[in-house]
Amino acid sequence: MTPISASERASGPLSVTEVSPPAPLPADERPISDTPFHTTDLPATPQRDRRLSARLWVECPPHLLALGDGIEAEVIAYKRRIGSRWLLWRAGPAVHADARYGAVPIDAIDDPAQFVTYRLYPDGNGEGVGADGILHTRFRTWKESLRDN
Repeated sequence: MTPISASERASGPLSVTEVSPPAPLPADERPISDTPFHTTDLPATPQRDRRLSARLWVECPPHLLALGDGIEAEVIAYKRRIGSRWLLWRAGPAVHADARYGAVPIDAIDDPAQFVTYRLYPDGNGEGVGADGILHTRFRTWKESLRDN
């Protein structure tokens, strides 16, 4: 048996190294859920283990399904609720590619006139008219217009 050194005794009892849970997958690599869902099932915050596709949203309006048109986006994925009124979706990757965000108002899901979008370009620039009717060139201010309206 090997004797315990003075420095080992001073550091206290030996402990088992804790194993950290695996890091969540990047958003675009998460598997797509194959379970249909309703508006009331949509969580307030992003899902770390899966993506929710607009194609499986029972109440999905046709204008949301067109969000990826022209940018070759295969999946329109739910992102989160913004404020108490808006459901945020994205067609395309989060960065370095063509993408389009769309926000659907919960109280007017089927009204395309109230559907707002933000286009994100591969160079990181973007633009979209917010819920306040103003053209935004920063994604943050566009989302703030959703939160505040």
